[in-house]
Amino acid sequence: MSNRIYIFDTTLRDGEQSPGCSMNFDEKIRMARQLERLQVDVIEAGFPIASEGDFESVKEIAKQIRHCSIAGLSRATKTDIDRAWEALKHAAKPRIHTFIATSDIHLKFKLKKTHEQVLEDAIKAVRYAKSLCHDVEFSCEDASRSDIDYLCQIVEAVIAEGATVVNIPDTVGYAIPNEYGSIIKSLMDRVPNIDKAMLSVHCHNDLGMAVANSLAGVLNGARQVECTVNGIGERAGNASLEEIAMAVRTRSEAMNVTTNINTDEIYKSSKLLVSLTGMHIQRNKAIVGDNAFAHEAGIHQDGMLKNAITYEIMTPQSVGIKHSTLVLGKHSGRHALKQRYAELGYNLSHEEIEKAYTVFTKIADEKKQIFDDDLVAILQDEISAMNETYKLETFQVTSGLNLVPTATVGLKKGSEFFQDSATGDGPVDAAYRAIERITGISVELLDYSIKSVAWGRDAIGEVFVKIAIDGYVFNGRSASTDVITGSVKAYLNAINHAVGARYRKEKESLVRNEAQAV
Repeated sequence: MSNRIYIFDTTLRDGEQSPGCSMNFDEKIRMARQLERLQVDVIEAGFPIASEGDFESVKEIAKQIRHCSIAGLSRATKTDIDRAWEALKHAAKPRIHTFIATSDIHLKFKLKKTHEQVLEDAIKAVRYAKSLCHDVEFSCEDASRSDIDYLCQIVEAVIAEGATVVNIPDTVGYAIPNEYGSIIKSLMDRVPNIDKAMLSVHCHNDLGMAVANSLAGVLNGARQVECTVNGIGERAGNASLEEIAMAVRTRSEAMNVTTNINTDEIYKSSKLLVSLTGMHIQRNKAIVGDNAFAHEAGIHQDGMLKNAITYEIMTPQSVGIKHSTLVLGKHSGRHALKQRYAELGYNLSHEEIEKAYTVFTKIADEKKQIFDDDLVAILQDEISAMNETYKLETFQVTSGLNLVPTATVGLKKGSEFFQDSATGDGPVDAAYRAIERITGISVELLDYSIKSVAWGRDAIGEVFVKIAIDGYVFNGRSASTDVITGSVKAYLNAINHAVGARYRKEKESLVRNEAQAV
């Protein structure tokens, strides 16, 4: 048996059926192109008969994507199959995917048909689809709750009619791994013509076991896995593509199978889907969550600094993430704190680290996360407020309909006064640009947010900004009843933190040079 696992991505079909995850025509094309870069084997582009929009998007994806098979879903009816083929016929590698339910529950309450009638429908559907398209997949909906004898009978029959892939869905996420694996094994052992087709698994996550069930199916002979990016899909979602791919790669000695997935594209695919659908993933989501390669516990951070393999079973680079993150919080230890100070340019002695760590832990109890500017403040007289290098003396903005937003800012540095003007996308952007012109500091604005600290029209607005300068992150904060004033002060506050950090590093460098000269 081949050890190659084929990845059938149904993000654009089953995934898009998830509430809140629908995409328009252009968004589906963008996602399909990314799936091609990810090197999935099959893209299920949609359900062509469901709507005119679905039909057009499947048709366009079929025309544009040339390196993946393109599948279109259809019920086991001639009308559905014709519509699917009409959308797929221009694909380089088209696949008609037809299905019908096989469990007694669905036959009795949904289809109101007998075993014999459903068997006949399945045979006719595959036979007709095969007359149009060489590659035909048949799915036994609700297979995991179907009678195993009947399941064997229908699988044998559709293979005899030319089905190239037979899918065994755990449609409602009811199965557990040993049970689902046993179903696949029974089909592999009992269906006489099983070598003429590939068995596929399609597992839902209602009990949180979609990935585990899919892998159990693979270990028992299935060679196609149907999954979605970020695990999106009906109800609790589908098996997560990134988890399947990385489980196979990371545990290759146990799985003894491979995929063709370009894992470097996993993180990009995840982020693109989030941006297209607005369907955010939890921070602790495996592989692609914000915390997947983040470490806060002191013991973990100490191990990571010595050798990443102590607490990471895969590298972040293997899924397209640049690096791991040592998050500084109340669980962090001295080693991580010393490492971060070194990255900021401060080589502290043991006594300095001990003193800084004492203050650090007090702040960490109050804040969820400690930023670079907090660390700099700790070094300066036990977190007393840093002296301002630049002070805001004056500023004026003009903005309105059909006017170019302009700001004039006056800053004082010691006894010197500087003033400059700039235009921008709005009054705040214009003021920020003017400050950059005066200070000569190139700033990347990472985050900007305003929140009201009370109620009413005269409520104070609290402004937070996060900036990056030379790769380091600094926060700024200000509060004012005038949000423009607050925005300017918060930005200048962050820049002053950065300037203070730079001054400290330059001073330390001068002291070191003088010591070396002596």
